[in-house]
Amino acid sequence: MRMKLRTFGTFALLFLLTAVPLPAATASLALVASFPDQQVTGVAVSKSGRIFVNFPDWSDDHTISVAEVVDGKPRPFPSEEWNQTGAPANHFVCVQSVYVDDSDSLWILDPAAPKMKETVKGGPKLVKIDLAKNEVVQTILLGEDVAPKNSYLNDVRVDPKTQTAFITDSGLGAIVVVDLGSGQARRLLQEDRSTQAEKDFKLQVAGRALLAENGQPPRIHSDGIALDQRNGFLYYHALTGRALYRIKTVDLRNSSLTKSELSAQVERVIETPVPDGMLMGPNGKLYLTDVEHGAVMSFDPKEKKLEPVVADGRLSWPDSLALGPDGSLYVTTSQIQNMPRFNGGKDMRSTPYHVYKVVGAP
Repeated sequence: MRMKLRTFGTFALLFLLTAVPLPAATASLALVASFPDQQVTGVAVSKSGRIFVNFPDWSDDHTISVAEVVDGKPRPFPSEEWNQTGAPANHFVCVQSVYVDDSDSLWILDPAAPKMKETVKGGPKLVKIDLAKNEVVQTILLGEDVAPKNSYLNDVRVDPKTQTAFITDSGLGAIVVVDLGSGQARRLLQEDRSTQAEKDFKLQVAGRALLAENGQPPRIHSDGIALDQRNGFLYYHALTGRALYRIKTVDLRNSSLTKSELSAQVERVIETPVPDGMLMGPNGKLYLTDVEHGAVMSFDPKEKKLEPVVADGRLSWPDSLALGPDGSLYVTTSQIQNMPRFNGGKDMRSTPYHVYKVVGAP
């Protein structure tokens, strides 16, 4: 079935090809933390300014999954036990992202797919931590019906008001919607155009083509995600593609909609440089990382305007974004383009990995 899309704006933006000059990036970077041997992807910041990061199990050097940054160094969180090998249901397997919601709870998304291979049975889960007690207060196991063996649950956003979590699957392409009250989850928009990698898309990072282990351009599906609670939208974007999409969260929560009815509610918003992480700011702007050019962008949905925030050579695959209590942006650099799987088996990563604070972001 051909997907019908309601489009509220398009903007053909390619840094190297656009005929319309963009304003210069105005912000700068301040180093927050460095990790000498742990590849960081996610970052989250609490209302009191506590910083949390995660390290997925992608290589033999992996020793810790989730940490709090204390004095610039990672401390296993919420405990060393959770970060050790054990039963998949109550130990971290391969954590991909962390997120602090409006109630100041930390959520940890574990796709449980070490080395980006198949999921470990009983491992995919969403874990909630009470930051006042530093204790796990809820674990929602995500079964094979919503996290199939070839899935890779990638990023999460939580709406405490409706007690709903929204998760992207970059392995197969879908949006997983979780009722936090009941723990029930539904897998939506699977095989929908909006959650799939764009056909024949070729990702280039710093001018170099990214090729998978089979020598072909990788196909990485719905990845970045952002929640606009003020206007009731969920934004999402495939990693190998340019189209940004959004859908009303009320439609995602409506279990009575058919597959085609839900698909019809999807809006194609704009074309962007390739983002990995996305975040909705308190100013109503959507922030997106730009892995192609080592940058962070902002998009104003009202003015349909896309602008650079910061561009810096240190942003080697800017991965995830987080907001600090003062509204500051935080960004991680994961160097995914330098991993062996994209370099004919050769490890091109250089340590350390970093978390930066964006200073002066508009």
